[in-house]
Amino acid sequence: MGWLGRGRNKAAHEDVAPDEVRPDAGGDLADGDAAEDLPDGALAEAAVDPEQNGAGSGVQRAAYDRSNGPWDITERSQTEGMVDLGALRIPGVDGMQVSLETDQNTKAITGVSVTLNKSALQIQVFAAPRTEGIWDDIRSEIAASVVSDGGSADVVAGVFGQEIQAKLPVTTSAGRKGLRPARFVGIDGPRWFVRGVFSGKAAFDPASAKELDELLSGVIVTRDGEARAPRDTLLLTMPELDHGSAEDDVDQPAKPVTAEDFNPLKRGPEIAEVR
Repeated sequence: MGWLGRGRNKAAHEDVAPDEVRPDAGGDLADGDAAEDLPDGALAEAAVDPEQNGAGSGVQRAAYDRSNGPWDITERSQTEGMVDLGALRIPGVDGMQVSLETDQNTKAITGVSVTLNKSALQIQVFAAPRTEGIWDDIRSEIAASVVSDGGSADVVAGVFGQEIQAKLPVTTSAGRKGLRPARFVGIDGPRWFVRGVFSGKAAFDPASAKELDELLSGVIVTRDGEARAPRDTLLLTMPELDHGSAEDDVDQPAKPVTAEDFNPLKRGPEIAEVR
């Protein structure tokens, strides 16, 4: 996904609920059609007012105070039962499947996706300034990019403060065009920023999103002491699995996705199922 400017990551995950593709005004996309190659789209580098891009007219900003997470490692030292990915620890939930996302060129792990009950959550963590958050600017950039690619983006008040409820343009193997829902959230922390992208029913149904919302709230970030430019990706590490070597369970890295590919719903190499 490439909406973070510097330090853009080159991997994302595919939707887990192809039946949630909605036909647009110009097509007759049937239920069950899966999206494949998505149309290219230009990245809006500058912050754009969402009200001028069909994204949440009149919405008031409300800062998210992280009183219920996600957490910095200095705030939550108890990590037992969590999946340790280095810069990021995620809670273990019965039935969830975890996949890591990699940059094919560098093999660096740039994000993690969790699939649970036919919904998915992609999580990435980035460096941020010491004194201010970056979600306000990033939110405008995402909204502008979605709209410029022919989708829609509404900024609304959500569980984690201001979030984007989007409909992303997709094209199936049969050439049919439609829109697929996605939900973008961002949380500013101490010198870090966490972004989550929800797909499947969790993108539009609060009841279906509850488990993944709680999982995101339970995330713990470990920011190292190195100086980093704002928006640089905090790289993750391969977890140690109790049932054997993690490398034995990893598929080949997925086809790289550039900033212009506009596909936040492509699945990375699957590594484990937590039971």
